[in-house]
Amino acid sequence: MKKKLSIFLLLVITLFASCHKEESYANDPFGNFDALWSIIDEHYCFFQYKDLNWAEIGEKYRVKVRANMTQQELFTLCSEMLAELKDGHTNLISSWNISYYRFWEMYPQNYDARIVEQNYLNYNYKTTSGINYMLMSNNFGYMYYGSFSNGIGDGNLDYILSELSSSEGLIIDVRNNGGGYLTNVETLIRRFITKDIYAGAISHKTGAGHTDFSSPYDYYFKPAENGRIRYLKPIVILTNRSAYSATNNFVSIMKYLDNVKIVGDNTGGGSGLPFTSEMPNGWTIRFSACSITDPKGNVTEFGVAPTEGCKIDILQTDIAQGRDAILEKGFEVLQDMINSN
Repeated sequence: MKKKLSIFLLLVITLFASCHKEESYANDPFGNFDALWSIIDEHYCFFQYKDLNWAEIGEKYRVKVRANMTQQELFTLCSEMLAELKDGHTNLISSWNISYYRFWEMYPQNYDARIVEQNYLNYNYKTTSGINYMLMSNNFGYMYYGSFSNGIGDGNLDYILSELSSSEGLIIDVRNNGGGYLTNVETLIRRFITKDIYAGAISHKTGAGHTDFSSPYDYYFKPAENGRIRYLKPIVILTNRSAYSATNNFVSIMKYLDNVKIVGDNTGGGSGLPFTSEMPNGWTIRFSACSITDPKGNVTEFGVAPTEGCKIDILQTDIAQGRDAILEKGFEVLQDMINSN
């Protein structure tokens, strides 16, 4: 699967590059603004899904471009235009700044590492492959994975799941996981399945039109090889709005496994595969160029909702008491799943 997916992504990049118009833009405020607008116009993948009028947005900001603008003023203006996309995968990158759309910052944080590590793990957890894990006193396994950029070794996963094999159920905490590599998503999910599963579909742009897309490319995950340790007992995944990108993809696939429930807040979203291009002045623009749907065909750009009845926030009163209400809810849901088996 990894080889096939890698080949497909290489094909996407080749096709993306081949359909790009070789336009020539002046290296001045007007030329750089027009280059940026055109790159997004031709290659961004969520205009239709988000019901955005990019031409109207471009006009709104282009009237503010001035020939004597400083680079800093132009960067601010371009960043404001890009924020209209409401896309955390869209970044304008200069030598002195990177623009972000931090829409999840308006939501409750719903995670405090100190509370979890001190009051629930007693600082007694182990760490490998970027995963904190332990068998808790309530006989639940706990894994915290803070970034899908941290590579997961099969040997490390064997050790983790062996340590947690006697647990009655497993909590996988991916709150504040901003994403990383989709190959790590596959590596982890393979430990929780016994047969091939449909993971979703990818579509890429085939032309400059906002609706010019390839036919969806279906992709599947295979279970871990014989001899590798799998975990097939009840699983609860803890999420918040800062669970983004590859983490969003992980949750969107795990949600549909029979023995899994999602607890917490919606994930932050970010379901597009990012691509980068360059403006005349050397600034780099990173943006969503390919759309990924979940196993039910849903676009999860704006996040994955918790399992019905499992949405919960951590209140200030909880924090004052050193209590993680999402983790506590996870215990409750997990125990109910165990009792019903």
